[in-house]
Amino acid sequence: MAIRSKLSATVSLSACAVALTGLATPAWAQDAEEAADEGDVIIVSGYRASLESAIAEKREKDQIIESVSSEDIGKLPDASIGESIARLPGLTSQRISGRAGYISVRGFGPDFSSTLLNGRQQTSTNDNRGIEFDQYPSEIVSSVDVYKSPSADLIGQGLVGTIDIRTIRPLEKGEQVIAFGARGVYADLGKLNSGSDDLGYRVFGTYVDQFLGDTVGLALSVAYSEEPYQTEEFEAWGYADGPDGDKIVGGVKPFVTSSNLKRLGINGTVQYEASPSTMLTLDGFYSDFDDTNIKRGIEIPLAWSGAALSPTGLESTDGVITGGTFSGVEAVVNNHNYVRKAKLYSGGLNVEHEGEDGWNVNADISFSRTDRNELILESNAGTAPGGGTGATDTLTFRSTPSGTFFTDQVLDYSDPTLIQLTDPLGWGGGAPGGRQHGYYNDRIVEDELWQFQADIEKELDGGFLSSVQAGFDYVTRSKSLVPDEYFLQLSGDRLQAQVPSQYLLSPTNLDYLGLGPMVSYNPLDLLEGGEYVIVPNTAEDVLFKTFSIDEDIMTFFVQGNIESDFGNALLTGNFGVQAIHTDQSSTGFVNTGAAQGIIERTIGDNYWDILPSLNLSLRFDSDFVIRFAAAREIQRPRLDDMRVNFSYGVDPVERIVTGSGGNPSLRPYRATAFDLNFEKYFGNKGYLAAQLFYKKLHNYIYTAEFPFDYSSYPVVDPGYAFSYQGRISAPINGDGGEIYGIEAAGTLPFETFVSALEGFGVTGGVSYTKSKIQPDPNTPASDIPGYSRWVANGTAYFEKGGFSVRGSMRYRSTFLGDFSGFGANRVRRRAKAETIIDAQIGYDFQSDSALEGLSLFIQGFNLTNEPFVAINPGEPLQVMNYQNYGRRFMGGFTYKF
Repeated sequence: MAIRSKLSATVSLSACAVALTGLATPAWAQDAEEAADEGDVIIVSGYRASLESAIAEKREKDQIIESVSSEDIGKLPDASIGESIARLPGLTSQRISGRAGYISVRGFGPDFSSTLLNGRQQTSTNDNRGIEFDQYPSEIVSSVDVYKSPSADLIGQGLVGTIDIRTIRPLEKGEQVIAFGARGVYADLGKLNSGSDDLGYRVFGTYVDQFLGDTVGLALSVAYSEEPYQTEEFEAWGYADGPDGDKIVGGVKPFVTSSNLKRLGINGTVQYEASPSTMLTLDGFYSDFDDTNIKRGIEIPLAWSGAALSPTGLESTDGVITGGTFSGVEAVVNNHNYVRKAKLYSGGLNVEHEGEDGWNVNADISFSRTDRNELILESNAGTAPGGGTGATDTLTFRSTPSGTFFTDQVLDYSDPTLIQLTDPLGWGGGAPGGRQHGYYNDRIVEDELWQFQADIEKELDGGFLSSVQAGFDYVTRSKSLVPDEYFLQLSGDRLQAQVPSQYLLSPTNLDYLGLGPMVSYNPLDLLEGGEYVIVPNTAEDVLFKTFSIDEDIMTFFVQGNIESDFGNALLTGNFGVQAIHTDQSSTGFVNTGAAQGIIERTIGDNYWDILPSLNLSLRFDSDFVIRFAAAREIQRPRLDDMRVNFSYGVDPVERIVTGSGGNPSLRPYRATAFDLNFEKYFGNKGYLAAQLFYKKLHNYIYTAEFPFDYSSYPVVDPGYAFSYQGRISAPINGDGGEIYGIEAAGTLPFETFVSALEGFGVTGGVSYTKSKIQPDPNTPASDIPGYSRWVANGTAYFEKGGFSVRGSMRYRSTFLGDFSGFGANRVRRRAKAETIIDAQIGYDFQSDSALEGLSLFIQGFNLTNEPFVAINPGEPLQVMNYQNYGRRFMGGFTYKF
């Protein structure tokens, strides 16, 4: 097939009619071809066109996929591509500051799926492999395919899914497009902190054109946003043992957080058709992400402190003390700056040749790099330095499913003469001079990846196989984390000081917790103004956070592609195998405890994985498709689990060397997977599908003790005989388990059944997943991070005559979520079920209007103000996190000509 013939196919009703070249043409395609021949061209635009494009993609592929495409240039109705992906059947998200930051596929978190950009592997902006999707503005994305079953030619696949983000290809677009747009943003929680905003904006522009007889194509998209995010957050330290065996809140750490997200995304693509059979594509993506937060709150030690609980007036419900009064409370007033900056560079060159003799060649080279700095600057204030020396408070509290609230406070936390810069509870004992008035933690992450890929295909005439192909892929990746940490101390050796008047801001109101206003200032301003000095933290645990991971991965694959009559149906599909060689190493620090002290070591391993795969699609003239897939799958371990860093010493009882740390020799998660789908299509306007899947997980990564040889490490001589053959506590490949489930999905335009309902329709799906994972036979089964048993999403829409309205819902049942703990370390807690409701109303001016090409819309997100809540498992009154993001509204326009 010539390159030009491929480029002439566009995602429209008539284009889909010629898809699956050489296959028996189904009835819906014949109708479209006849309509086109008669000049009666059916034109569908907007959201319905987006759905039809996604249905066509799902139908044509031989793998099991879900797909989303932009309705039009720059009109995906979401803040980032994450929200759009989270609406696909079997997918959902975990919110970060109210945004869809991480995607879960079939109920499993980002550690179990992979993400590609234009088929290429990408670096990430976090500490691990998972992509944060708010890095990708929706305006620069053309479509997203989520592969739920792999094939041999799909490189970089994940265990539960592979997400491939696609950008515009100008020669495939086949027409000139100039589009631009803007929208205003409103966060209805208001301006929670002084200096914050509740209004923001987003703008974008896209240019697509073809030159030199349509042999050269250019696409350029630019999107920029400045958006406010506001959060009211309650966090508990935990729950202590109280009177009569009931649990009582040990302490609380509430905050109001104001975030100003600035994001610039630029994507460009140049295509050159050197000949009818040779295409060159050069593309690049750049993202500049700046998320500046101010967090202000009052940390209140309660049961885990010297505060006294009054024995009178106690209230108890279901084993939790839900009401009472503490006296002698010494609170810590917190003003924290969080500045997270990341720059992502990605690009590649692809050469595709399709020879007239049936030999096709594809070669690709790509690069991805992420540079990230995450500064956490914490500043403390209180009534006096050290514990038991200053004014104390008396607080009446009430614990509810929304967190702990307070009344009847005595102190005025907004009085700058009372609340001063200091170390209120003497938490800085480890700091030089015992003074820690705050903390400065700058986490520096660098991630770089090169990928080289080449494959060759031979098309066959007739027979069971349509073609055979073979290829090679090489990926080299290096990722490092370096913490740069300091104690924050008042200059001039002062133990406490008032906040200078020039730095005081309007008090932050904590009425949502009953605490009233508090002293507010910007710690960065005080540091830059000389009120604070920074003193290096030379503790070993800081050094031990440093790690560097290097991976070299070679993949060889062969694949046969099937196309053959099978009775009164057509059988298509592929079968093949990947052979993957991995060479991995980790460089970090080892605490020997010996004279050598801390030493740097590089430890690694190498291994092979053989991954066969099979995808079969039985296609009937009645628009019914049965799919079956089987594959061996892997997912590489988390990078922080592969750190070499560990410490050790001789156990005096067992007289062996024991230690703890990371495991640079970890193998991937490995599974054998089976999928069975039944799909009924209604032309390319709608479909219904039932999807069954089963995965046998052969291993699972968890932390346990295992034998370790310390003979190559220096050991402090304990003065008695001991063995170097000891143990280490570290992440390990344990036993696995089973994952299985069923998904029901579909898109139904009502006009398919009742013509009077033209324009109305629904789309969505529901997924049930069961997990049985027991990595250690001697311990109870454990939950997989990000795993939700139930996931559902749906959109009801109406679109006709330019007017459109739709409402969307996505639900996920309880799951183990990731939270940011002390020093930005990862903490996992049980998140409660949540339901998110969004809606949009819009109007596209039609071709008979002088404003043709102009689209207006209003969008509302999280309309029911659904909070994000985490609890101690099985204890709804033991709330660990309660985050209220509020509602968000956007209004704007796009104009295309």
